Amino acid sequence: QVQLVESGGGLAQSGGSLTLSCTASGSIFSWNTMGWYRQAPGKQRELVAVTRSGGITNYADSVKGRFTISRDNAKNTVHLQMNSLKPEDTAVYYCYLFTTYDYWGQGTQVTVSS
Repeated sequence: QVQLVESGGGLAQSGGSLTLSCTASGSIFSWNTMGWYRQAPGKQRELVAVTRSGGITNYADSVKGRFTISRDNAKNTVHLQMNSLKPEDTAVYYCYLFTTYDYWGQGTQVTVSS
């Protein structure tokens, strides 16, 4: 079984920064995709940023230039550095892993006050 354990998140002021981390454990192929999605109240879950084992990354247009995703393949860990936060970044952030199947973390709340 694969488990994803998230940390980070919380409350930040507009313009501030937060860092999310997620560590995967279990049967994980070396070639995989890890990243973050988010879901705001009343909205669909959306991609924030993902990174593939080969180093390819994808960002939502709304976070480009503000968020940075990075990974430690040896530790099966992915980080999301969030800078210049905006109130519209407020959402539950979910860690995501695709190895053989899709796996999701339990979610961590990020709240940005104006």
